[in-house]
Amino acid sequence: MKKRSLLLNDKWDIFLSPSGDIALTDGLYCDAQNIANAVRLFTNDAYLAKDKGVPHFAIDLGLMPSASVVRSRFRKAANEVENIADSEVTITDITPGRVLEGYIDAITDEGEALRVEL
Repeated sequence: MKKRSLLLNDKWDIFLSPSGDIALTDGLYCDAQNIANAVRLFTNDAYLAKDKGVPHFAIDLGLMPSASVVRSRFRKAANEVENIADSEVTITDITPGRVLEGYIDAITDEGEALRVEL
């Protein structure tokens, strides 16, 4: 069975395809989008999967996060995504203004490589 996901626009919202259907994506873009969704999800935020996500409240809010903790939590979230065999998180910058920059390199179960910019 081919895996598909709702396609999100640049504002992280769903939209309609030119034919009027809800836009969908598949393949590597689907995997990359699912990784991005996984690391943006707060623990206890998904109604039917409260254990999914990253505990941002515990590690990020109110203090400067440790790069190693963020890297570990993001890698765990990315590796839990369906069709992702392994991932490596690289953080290039965490600023006092609480801006995180970097990327996640992942390998799918089929051995394909993809990169998700943070």
